[in-house]
Amino acid sequence: MASEFNHSLFRSVCERATAWQLGRYVLMPDHLHLFAAPGGIDLSLDSWIKYVKSQFRKEHPDKSLRWQSDHWDTRLRNGESYDEKWQYVLNNPVRAGLVEDAREWPFQGELFTLRWE
Repeated sequence: MASEFNHSLFRSVCERATAWQLGRYVLMPDHLHLFAAPGGIDLSLDSWIKYVKSQFRKEHPDKSLRWQSDHWDTRLRNGESYDEKWQYVLNNPVRAGLVEDAREWPFQGELFTLRWE
């Protein structure tokens, strides 16, 4: 999954899938970590994830590429928790031995700044 093409396509799909806003994310070789918050359309997180996966598959030239059929999610209740979880997710490429410094991993980013009130 971690390639320039997949990264670009993932961002493009999420930019158009506005029912949820993609915050910070890390695209790994075999999985994805992301943070998202409700956007302007009333749609469940499960439905949004299915939609993103389906659009990605539809637009990807390699039709053999498959996402996991399910996902695992947890609800964060405050900004401190977001920052703490982000630090853990950000360092996944380091723990996997892919880079020495998390800032070197090119397949990460943030589309929307998720704000905590």
